[in-house]
Amino acid sequence: MTSHSDPRALGEFLKARRAQLDPEECGLPDTDSARRVAGLRREEVARLAAISVDYYIRLEQGRVRASAPVLATLVRALRLDDDQQSYLYEVAGRSTDRPRRANRSVQQVRPAMLRLLGQLPEAPALVLGRRLDVLAWNAAAVALYTDFASIPADRRNYLRLMFTDPGIREMHQEWAHDARDAVAALRMEAATDPGNPDLDRLVDDLSLQDADFRTWWAEHRVNSATYGTKHYRHPVVGDLTLDCDTWAGANDSGQRLMILTAETGSPSHDALRILTSWAGERTDGTPANKVASR
Repeated sequence: MTSHSDPRALGEFLKARRAQLDPEECGLPDTDSARRVAGLRREEVARLAAISVDYYIRLEQGRVRASAPVLATLVRALRLDDDQQSYLYEVAGRSTDRPRRANRSVQQVRPAMLRLLGQLPEAPALVLGRRLDVLAWNAAAVALYTDFASIPADRRNYLRLMFTDPGIREMHQEWAHDARDAVAALRMEAATDPGNPDLDRLVDDLSLQDADFRTWWAEHRVNSATYGTKHYRHPVVGDLTLDCDTWAGANDSGQRLMILTAETGSPSHDALRILTSWAGERTDGTPANKVASR
């Protein structure tokens, strides 16, 4: 992965992160002075990171490039998780300097991935490109979500649809949780491609249209999770609980395969079979496993 330095994004992330922290949880003593803003003060972050206040202020202002040792101290001071660390090093232009995590000796295949082998023919699947653009889909995905072919290619974006398509939005029983995770995934990707005009256009459009998007984008929350659980209420088959797994392509295309499966024998699995059967009947002679693409 190519690393791009983006001092402005680094500064915004530092400000957003310190606003999310509780001073007492960070081991800072109580003070009698009232806090005008939530979270840590710049002086407190500098103290925790053992760097000068002036240097930290210049980091937030995008006036200096952080060294690898400084980033390591900020990771500890700001209590960053793995995704946040990856994002920090990426926007600082030092992703290659990030310490490698120790390999785990025990690896277990997740049940959802095993189920995928037997259920793929009846599982909704999407190919997502950069910025979460929907590049390809199968008939089951159309039955679950929407007729992607009817959407103009430049508007065919997973995140855009979550915020602007009433049917897709209402189908998510935990819409706020799922949409916020999708925003965090886009924020993670933005670190690798700063200044991309298509990404900027998407962010600008959604910021104008949705207050929740504006709030969540400003949080600088990042997420690279490749699996999770989705809870849907489909207008045809009712409630569905589906495992969502995403695999990255082997090259640098930025494409990912997203597949939704249900536990064998569960009500959601039965509902998916009904849904995919219904999808096959609606293709007017076209095979149900047809894959459409941009």
